[in-house]
Amino acid sequence: GTHGKTTTTSLVASVLAESGLDPTFVIGGRLNSAGTHAKLGAGDYLVAEADESDASFLYLQPMLAVVTNVDADHMTTYGGDFSRLRQTFVEFLHHLPFYGLAVLCIDDAEVRGLLDQVTRRVTSYGFSEDADVRAVAVVQQGMTTRFRVECAMAAAFDVTLKLPGRHNVQNALAAIAVALELGCEVPSIQRALAGFQGIGRRFQAVECTLPGGGSVMLVDDYGHHPRELEATLAAVRAGWPERRLVLAFQPHRYTRTEEQFEDFVQVLSRPDVLLLSEVYAAGESPIPGADGRTLSRAIRIRGQIAPIFVDPVSELPEVISGLVQADDIVVVMGAGDIGAIVTDLAHRLAGSGAVQ
Repeated sequence: GTHGKTTTTSLVASVLAESGLDPTFVIGGRLNSAGTHAKLGAGDYLVAEADESDASFLYLQPMLAVVTNVDADHMTTYGGDFSRLRQTFVEFLHHLPFYGLAVLCIDDAEVRGLLDQVTRRVTSYGFSEDADVRAVAVVQQGMTTRFRVECAMAAAFDVTLKLPGRHNVQNALAAIAVALELGCEVPSIQRALAGFQGIGRRFQAVECTLPGGGSVMLVDDYGHHPRELEATLAAVRAGWPERRLVLAFQPHRYTRTEEQFEDFVQVLSRPDVLLLSEVYAAGESPIPGADGRTLSRAIRIRGQIAPIFVDPVSELPEVISGLVQADDIVVVMGAGDIGAIVTDLAHRLAGSGAVQ
């Protein structure tokens, strides 16, 4: 899927491990509990994060395939043709054997649209009333989200997830659907989700005690697509509605900035304070009108927020530390080198205080 792959893969691996299946896993992020991206297990299952960005997921022959969502990203791989991207996902699902299972998030309109084209067994998941594995009664308090799971494969049960946001409930539902298909017991699923320690740069939060009193929560996140920004900002608003939200964002790739420009302008107008840096090129040549300054100007013209443009990105810690207030939540987002500023920023914020 376009979003949520790393978290979903990590949750699946964690649930299978808690169920005693000792899976091998290969993940596009560092699983905090294991301290690594990959591990060779002794069990029968391999849990892999499959990537559509370069269409390399077509090399895989899965027994069970999860699709979280289908969104416009990495469109150069597909010649700018969304229908080609959509059909590539159908082709991926048809790599399943006739006895295989497709686990699909039908909250996503594009994934729901694939249902009639998939000629394999399907388990659907999401908040939708017709989902086979469904979450209801969702309540978020800070970093913890609680919900009830309704499904045909087991009696309804409650889940406590140590991840914020409705998007992470969807990711957890995918892992639950996989686990139930493989015969995992509900108590093992509940323990794994309650004890999940997260993934590097996926809403990775530390609390910084300010020298003058009070504290700031600093969140490091890899998100770089408008939909990912939207999900992360919504998670912050839901968990900490009374706190000021400061977002530092580094756009990633000129092509993505150009293709998603209006969506970026809309979502980046939502924080209380926005710091924007220049686009991280990732090997691309600049595209006129798709740079950080132009994006910053478009957000300013929209009139909801006055962004602060900071270039180079290495100057962000000094600028942020000069404007934060006690109880702020500072979210640092982007897939480029912006993640490298987080340690420096944490120590600047804390001064002689503590970072936890």
